[in-house]
Amino acid sequence: MAANMEEYSASSTLIPFPAPLPLLRQPIPASRPDDPSLGPFLLAFPDPQSWSSSLSSCQSQITHQCESGSRVGCSIAASHKCKPPWWKPLIGLSNQDFREREACEVREMERCVEESRGKCVSFAREKCVSVFRDARVAVDWRNGDRRSVGKLVWLATLMGSQSVGFEFLRSQVAVSSYRGSELLGHHLDVDIKG
Repeated sequence: MAANMEEYSASSTLIPFPAPLPLLRQPIPASRPDDPSLGPFLLAFPDPQSWSSSLSSCQSQITHQCESGSRVGCSIAASHKCKPPWWKPLIGLSNQDFREREACEVREMERCVEESRGKCVSFAREKCVSVFRDARVAVDWRNGDRRSVGKLVWLATLMGSQSVGFEFLRSQVAVSSYRGSELLGHHLDVDIKG
């Protein structure tokens, strides 16, 4: 009877689930310039720092995966390139110097991995920037988003007291987000493309 009671204890019957990952982007109300057919909300990064750290994380993860895959390919290519020709055993030259073959494979592997490293970095940059360029970043009016507030002050001085200027300024205040492409110039690791 005691053995059966252990089968029904809390430690053996409860299944722990991993904690949920926090959302990278949060729903925010759509503003006037956004397409109303898409709905009243859109997903946006809460601030430029989270956008930038997500972009850096995306690039490093894709680069790491690409380099891991290229190591496997380079290993196979180095082994294939350094093996003796097929005809050597046929003419009686089957003695193979394994130290020489190992040194050849090490050289070929290093060369191949070094070539693929630059390609992996540019591949990761291309894949991540194309996605993060169109991602939305929420405007934080309460904490004074410097980029938006500075833009509004510049617009107010440019427009003066014209009624058209104030109407345009009012429409800009209703903006709830901006695209990540506006931040690409400030992100040091990313080239502006397109």
